Amino acid sequence: MTPPDGRTPVRAVVFDFGGVISSVDVGIFLRKIAPRTEKTVAQIGSLIYGSKLPVLYESGRISSAEFFARLAELCGLRMTEEEFVAAFNGIFTPIESTCDLIRRLEGRYRLGLLSNTNEWHFRGPIEATPVYPLFDTVTLSYVVREMKPGERIYRDALDKLGLPPEACVFIDDIEENVAAARKLSMRGIRYEGHDSLVAALAELSITA
Repeated sequence: MTPPDGRTPVRAVVFDFGGVISSVDVGIFLRKIAPRTEKTVAQIGSLIYGSKLPVLYESGRISSAEFFARLAELCGLRMTEEEFVAAFNGIFTPIESTCDLIRRLEGRYRLGLLSNTNEWHFRGPIEATPVYPLFDTVTLSYVVREMKPGERIYRDALDKLGLPPEACVFIDDIEENVAAARKLSMRGIRYEGHDSLVAALAELSITA
């Protein structure tokens, strides 16, 4: 069915993970590791997220082992890698309304996952998310070695879907990432809550 505006019908819906499929609270991680250092939660947060380590890890330029070693040295961590991973991966809570939406769209549209993420978050919380098996394609920054809003990561997702960008809608909670998708002629929706997402999809003749 062609949308009322005459544009190419949407055939694929591509989702970001953090902030769309699952909420993210890095404070949980920081509060768990701070007691294993001589620093406060605020100091640990400034050290980690004020450094290049998260970006290096999510862009695939350092390994999981190197990420842990360098972060442990930076913060003076006294914990095992296994303890660290448990804390690092404990920041996600599934957004049930989005998960339900994905279930309703499955089989009617091709579904894609496009996420800035790292090996530990992918191999742990992302793969364990109940709706993960419903995705037809998966594009991850640490594998592609490119983070949103870089063009190459979107091209990877489009190549895997095998569809023109005009037939794909991308949903992300960060406007810069949505704008980058639109620049490539994808339909872009900024996630600001379930009701507004459903309304934006309905404007594209997508109902679930």
